[in-house]
Order: sequence, then structure tokens, then C-alpha cells
Amino acid sequence: MARKSDSNDVIFEARDLKINAVRDDGSELPIVKGVDFKVRRGEVVALIGESGSGKTTISLAALGYCKPGLKFAGGEALLNGENVTAMDTEALRPIRGEKVAYLAQSAAATFNPSILINEQVTEAPVIHGSKTREQADAKALSLYKALELPDPENIGARYPHQVSGGQLQRLMAAMALCGEPDLLVLDEPTTALDVTTQIEVLKAFKQVIKEEGAAAIYVTHDLAVVAQVADHIVVLYNGEIKEAGPVETIIHKSEHPYTKRLMAAIKPLPEPGLGEASNHEHMRDAPALVARNIDAGYGKGADGAPKTMVLRDVNVAIERGKTVGIIGESGCGKSTLARVFAGLLPPSAGDLELDGHPVAPNLAARTRDELRRVQFVYQMADTALNPRQRINDILGRPLEFYGGLTGARKAERINELLEMVEMPPPFAERFPHELSGGQKQRINLARALAAEPEVVLCDEVTSALDTIVGANVIELLKSLRRETGVSFVFISHDLSTVASFADEIVVLYAGRVAEQGPTDKVLSPPYHPYTRLLISSVPEMRTGWLEDTVASQETITGMTGGVELTDIGCPFFARCPLAIEGTCDITAPPRRIEGEDHVIECHREVDELLGGG
Repeated sequence: MARKSDSNDVIFEARDLKINAVRDDGSELPIVKGVDFKVRRGEVVALIGESGSGKTTISLAALGYCKPGLKFAGGEALLNGENVTAMDTEALRPIRGEKVAYLAQSAAATFNPSILINEQVTEAPVIHGSKTREQADAKALSLYKALELPDPENIGARYPHQVSGGQLQRLMAAMALCGEPDLLVLDEPTTALDVTTQIEVLKAFKQVIKEEGAAAIYVTHDLAVVAQVADHIVVLYNGEIKEAGPVETIIHKSEHPYTKRLMAAIKPLPEPGLGEASNHEHMRDAPALVARNIDAGYGKGADGAPKTMVLRDVNVAIERGKTVGIIGESGCGKSTLARVFAGLLPPSAGDLELDGHPVAPNLAARTRDELRRVQFVYQMADTALNPRQRINDILGRPLEFYGGLTGARKAERINELLEMVEMPPPFAERFPHELSGGQKQRINLARALAAEPEVVLCDEVTSALDTIVGANVIELLKSLRRETGVSFVFISHDLSTVASFADEIVVLYAGRVAEQGPTDKVLSPPYHPYTRLLISSVPEMRTGWLEDTVASQETITGMTGGVELTDIGCPFFARCPLAIEGTCDITAPPRRIEGEDHVIECHREVDELLGGG
């Protein structure tokens, strides 16, 4: 039952809150510098700002928690009138999970893979003794229904790996809400989700917070998301509040230069003409990399073919100095295709060519020069960089392996690479943990460029970065493309970023190409129904967009299912507003070529797609 909301019912208040970092020599560095704000019952207050602004540090103060190396240095964090910063661990134990609950960015890291979902969802109220096992199970079931999870009666009996990312994110919300806390701390809970899944999760969060009568602190760098869920915005920079106020005021009448800078970094909605065309001076007779009729999957069936076929009949050509964007939801096969390009996953059918010459499908069979030409930049720089090596060792290894560089020439080249990714040479002596997220991603990119490749595979390289840092990384990639003629394969679920950077877009759905062609053509009608769904799912910078989108028939149909790999018919059939029963579910869609190079795989005629049905 929802708790009665009172506009004066202050659940959390930060009063002149100060948090310092403690250096090795015992001296202190101010991190949070006297922050004041209130969160009332039924309200969502968003903390926004770029990486390092203090958003997460401040939000964790609501749990009476400081990260290692930090300490509360002054002021108060009041939860229901009690100062949690003055409490010891024993006093905080009954409060955490019961009065205040935390939702992390990664649901996969939050859940224990070896314990059933329902056990984890109901654990806190049962341990705290606020609910019996039966009451906790009943509450969990009501939350599964409220969060619109499929098969709510049985989903709790699954393990975390048996549900999708979006479902796991909602189950994490159920875990936080099961103990009926007064305050929820949501730390970037939708950053890593694709656009269609993000809509479902935002809608569920907003609805449940309202129904439960809870309050929430929402930490994010995405202003378009904030516009959908928050009532008030607190803009942070370097541990200080630069501006605060109601959502409409901050979005439309912001006054502080930093807030305006955040606004300027918002990703524009994907539309034709948004991108920056790459030049042709690096073009050659043959494309840098070609994949023809690629089938690929995982496991081994009785006939030697993959047990789970992911990619089917994929054709992509990457011209020298150009960028191909590969987009689609989680599970569509984007990263699998990148693994095929890199030789990490040999295809079960089809051919690969480098510079017009056949190349071995398997990494082990490629020459050192072929390995050099195709380099991978992974999504999470944190896990991609060896924490025990200095930056000069990380960048030096490919220089030795591919170029045989040593001594002074190697040191000189390391400095050139750092300069190329706009980082000062002294950073060569640092360890990865001494760098920010954006800086680590630049080192990740510099390591790939050390091999002087012809193709760089970028797998979701900006998805975990804040808007300003992400925009800077994209600008860096554009300048590298202009200067070096390197080709990029940019894998992302973020259509706005791809639209501003790619020359060509390949829309993948369930391992098949739904649509591909020059960026402007893919973003202009006629669209494949799946492309239309992706475009319409990109959040707009206005309040009410979420409700309008959820109400549209197209989105309702598109959100009803996850990505399912199928052997027959069109895999998008169950989610398509234009599906033709008896055709789309039985027969594979034909390739319709609109103009010279725009391919749409759909049973509908082009004029029907133009009308959207």
C-alpha cells in the first residue's frame, strides 16, 4: 500500500556536508565542499555532473558510507532527522536496506550468480526481521507485477544469468524496494542499457517510486533521462553545487555557465545530416576490411555447426578512413560480429578480406602483420588495462611486438601516442588507477593505435562515460580518422552517438541485418520498423516525453519482448507493428534495395514503410 505523501515530509537532508580525501601523508583534500539539499517523500532529486563532480560520493553519504580513503569532515547527512554520518557500522546496520536502499549501475555485479533471484530480492527484510518469509515473498511478487516483469509468478525461481539485462535491472529495483525503504539511492541505473530497455526500466522506476510513496536520489550524467524521472535537479561540479531547482527551470532557464555546458554536450537526436562526413584522401581500391555472407555462433552441435547460431548472412565492407556504426539492442550480435572481424570467433560460413586479400578467420592462423592491422578497443577500460603496469609499459608492449621498437625510439613513440590522444607525456609514469574514466579510455585507444592499425573495433567505448567526456572521446576519434586514415567500426546501442560519427550504419537485430546504408539514408524514411523503434526510443530533452512515448502503439508493441534468435521467418515478427501473420513469421524477409546502397530487409513494400503502416 502506498504511503501518504506530505510535501513537508523531508526524508533526507544534506546540511553543509563536507567529505575529504585522506592522502598517504595524513593531509586532507576537500572532495565535497559544503553541500545543502533536501529530498521530500514522493520526490526524485537528481544529482548531475561529469565524472569526478562528487555525485556518487554525496549519494553514498545517505547510507552513512564513505569510500575507502575518504572521511566525513563536517556538516550532516540527515535520514529521517538522524545524522547517519555520525553513526558507527553497528548503528547503521538496521538502517541500510531497511530505511535506505542503494541501486548500483551494474545489476550483474549486484546479484550473486549462484543464488536464486527471489532469495536475493527478499533477503534484506527477512534478515532485518521486518517481514516474515511469506510477507517478503508476497511483497516481491507484487513488485514483479508493478515492475512489469514477464511471468512474475516464476521469475524469482530463476538464476540471474537466466534473465535479460533490463529485467535484471528491474529485479535490482525490486530487491531495493522489498524492505519498503523511505529513500532509494539510484546510481546511474540505466547508463549501460540500450534505448528500448531504458524506456521500460525508467517507466517502471517512476511508477513504483510514486506508488510506494518513497523518495529517491537519482545519480546520472544524462540530462535527457533526468527530464523524465526527476522533480528537482542539483548540478554539481568539483564537489560544489553550481545550480539547483525544479526540472523545468534547470532545463529551460538555467543560468550557470557549467549547466549550460552540460546542456551543450547533450547528444542531439539522431537525424539526417547530423554527422561529419569523412574525407576520401585515404581511400584505396579495396576496402580495409570486408565480411561476406558471415554466419557465426557459439558452442558445437552434432553436425559441427554452432549450437547457437547468432549471426546469419551478414555482409559489411569498411572503407579506408571511414566509420561503420553497428547498432542494435543487447543480444543482437554486435559484439559477436566484432569478434569475427578480430578473428576471436571464426565464422562457421563466409569470408573475410583485409585490403582485398583473404585473411584467416582464426586469430591463431593470422600473420603478425594481419594481427597488427585489426585492433580492438574494449568497452571497460578498467578491466582492459593491467592495473599493475604503468602506462609506458601498457603502450610499450605493442610497440615492441609489432614494430620492434626499444629504448629512446620507443619512449619517443609513447610520447607521440599520448599526444595523439591529447594526454601529457608525464602520464606515462602513472598507473591506470591514477587516471579518470575518460583518461583510461584514451589510453585504451592509444594502445590500439600503437600497432598502427588499419581498422579499429570500438565496442561501446563511450557507454560508461559521462556526456562531456564521451563527446570529447568522439571528437578525438574524428580527428584521428582525419589525420591517420584509420577506419573505425563503432559498436553501440547509442544511436545519437553513431549518427554523429558514422559514414554508414548497420542495424542488427537477432544476428541479422535489418537495415544498412549511408547514415543519412538509414536515418531518413523509409525505415525498417526496428530502426524506427530505435529512433523513437532515444530520450528527448523535455518533460513528458517518457509518457508520450510509452503511450504510442509502436513503442508498446516494440517493448513487449526481448531479442530472440529464430531459424525461420523474421526475428522481429513478435515486436513489429507492421507484422504480416502467415508471412513474416514463416518466411525470411527479402532484401529491398532503396536507391544504390540502402538495404532494408522487410516483407513490406517501401511505400508501406514510408507510411509507417
